[in-house]
Amino acid sequence: MPKRSNRRAANGAGTIKHRSDGRWEAQYITGTDPATGKYIRKSVYARTQTECRKKLNAAIAAIDSGTYADPEKITVRQWLSIWLETYCGHLAPRTRSMYAGFVNNRIIPALGAMKLDKLNAPAIQRFYNDLIDELSPKTISNIHGILHKALKQAQEMDYIQRNPAERVMLPRIEKAQIKPLLAAEMAAFVEAIKGSPFECLLLVALFTGMRQGELLGLTWDRVDQKAGTITIDRQLQIIDHAYQFTPPKHNKVRVIHPAPFIMKLLRKQHARQLEWKLQTGECWNNTGFVFSNEIGEHLARETVYSTFKKLAGQIGRPDARFHDLRHPYVKPTTKKI
Repeated sequence: MPKRSNRRAANGAGTIKHRSDGRWEAQYITGTDPATGKYIRKSVYARTQTECRKKLNAAIAAIDSGTYADPEKITVRQWLSIWLETYCGHLAPRTRSMYAGFVNNRIIPALGAMKLDKLNAPAIQRFYNDLIDELSPKTISNIHGILHKALKQAQEMDYIQRNPAERVMLPRIEKAQIKPLLAAEMAAFVEAIKGSPFECLLLVALFTGMRQGELLGLTWDRVDQKAGTITIDRQLQIIDHAYQFTPPKHNKVRVIHPAPFIMKLLRKQHARQLEWKLQTGECWNNTGFVFSNEIGEHLARETVYSTFKKLAGQIGRPDARFHDLRHPYVKPTTKKI
């Protein structure tokens, strides 16, 4: 025997009732029909009263903020734009920028014109299949993850009944094989970088395991010569075509104790910058970067990477990545904060 309806007002904007099929239904008003003058009512459904109330409150909040769209009329383009603006604000800036790039440059051009409630698994599968010759399986997987999250939120809002992204097949991802520098290659690399403008940076990378963004963003106030430590609490990344400080990977702040010769190298680097400062005078930018150009500005990521690749090629390892420098080194004492 079905339970008796339990109807109540929610924030003065709708009602919640228990249906005979066991689900909870909340009705809310989206506006007035200009032809009849009657209220336009919509419904959301859930298995529990609490979940139903959350959906109702979310719909009302969307109406109040002007981001609500009629589930029967909204396109994939419109929903993705709403999702990026409303539901991705908590993401790290670099992650949010990456999401926006894939949404605007890949997903919307292919699927954006479709009605959201008409989007199905075959359409998504064709979209992924068309990307195989152009993008790596890992990149396609990243695009899928973004689309899946956006459609999951649409499902929670009752814009769609099911998430069509759950029923597609992705290309197989072959795990990249890590090829760290061997002992002989490390010795050859150290020899090859002698005299390079980035010799100090590359040695610090090789013997501390710091990431490229952490090295580019390292400032002198994070280097404690007396204690012999380096604090890594941020990195310099390119976001929306501009360099910005971001938290370290996984938001893990750490303090490392490099070998004494690394700290000695950093002292020489500081003395070198003081010479540049005297030579440039008023042109010196007092930004505090440990690794800078001759007027104190931070180094460009592309410049450092291209120099690394050239030097790696000289020792017979053109396939080496900057990140591979993290793997050969013996980890110094590290303290996570």
